[in-house]
Amino acid sequence: MFLTLMGTVVIAGIVGYAAERSGFTSNGYIPSIIICVGGAFLFYFVRLMFGIGFQAAGWNAIVSSIGALIIVPFHWKR
Repeated sequence: MFLTLMGTVVIAGIVGYAAERSGFTSNGYIPSIIICVGGAFLFYFVRLMFGIGFQAAGWNAIVSSIGALIIVPFHWKR
């Protein structure tokens, strides 16, 4: 379980970096990585508590990171 959590954090960090590098977002590298890691943590614990998600933990990390990158910046923009 601990290795799955660490893998989730690593995958989320890579997705955040790649999203910023490719121009998908314009938050900055550190904010994008923090947003992705936060979304991945949230989805990881939802998966543990309720069993909602994909079978593979890697797909959960990727989808939750991209979802967090889409939702969080748009939520704060007016």
